[in-house]
Amino acid sequence: MKILRRIHYNSPVVLTFALLSLIVLIIGKLTGGQLTTKLFCVYSSPLSDMLTYPRLFLHILGHSGYEHYIQNMLLLLIVAPPLEEKYGGKSLLIAIIITAFISGVIQWAVFPGQALLGASGIIFMMIIMSSLAGMRDKSIPLTLILVAIFYLGREVLDGLFKDDNISQITHIIGGVCGAAIGYALSGKKRASA
Repeated sequence: MKILRRIHYNSPVVLTFALLSLIVLIIGKLTGGQLTTKLFCVYSSPLSDMLTYPRLFLHILGHSGYEHYIQNMLLLLIVAPPLEEKYGGKSLLIAIIITAFISGVIQWAVFPGQALLGASGIIFMMIIMSSLAGMRDKSIPLTLILVAIFYLGREVLDGLFKDDNISQITHIIGGVCGAAIGYALSGKKRASA
C-alpha cells in the first residue's frame, strides 16, 4: 500500500488521453469495431450526419488494434509529459484539440475514400513541439531542423513511395501544427493546468 501512495498522476492530460484511448479500444473490440467506426474514426460523411462533427475531434482516441495503440501510447508517454510540465495541461490540451480538428477536417474534405483514426498526428505535433521547447530569443533550434528532416522528411518520402495504410499527411499536419503551436508557446512559462 505504501508504494501505491507514492505513485503520482504526474501528467493528467497525457495519462487521461492514454486511458480514454484504451477505453475506446476495449469498447471498440467489444462492439466488433462498430463504435470505433461510428464515433472514433473520421471519414467523409454528410454534414447532415450529426456524428460528423464529434468525429472531427474524437478520431484521435480510436485505434485499429492493440499494437497500433501501444505504439502511439509509448511515444505519447515519452514525449508528452515534459511538454505538459513546461506549458501546463490546459495549453497542451488546446494543442491536441487544434491538431485533431485540423487533421480531421483535412481528412474529411480531401480524402473522401479513406478513414483516419489514431493519435499519430498528435504524437508528431508533440515531437516537433518538444524540439522547440528549448527555444530562446525566437531563434530556430538545430534540434527542430534535424527532427523536421528526419521525421517529416521520412513522411514525405513514405507518402510518395509507400502504400502502407499509414496517413503520412496526418503526420505532416501534426508536425506543422506542432511547429506553429510550439513557436507560439515558446515564450510562455509554465501555465497553470
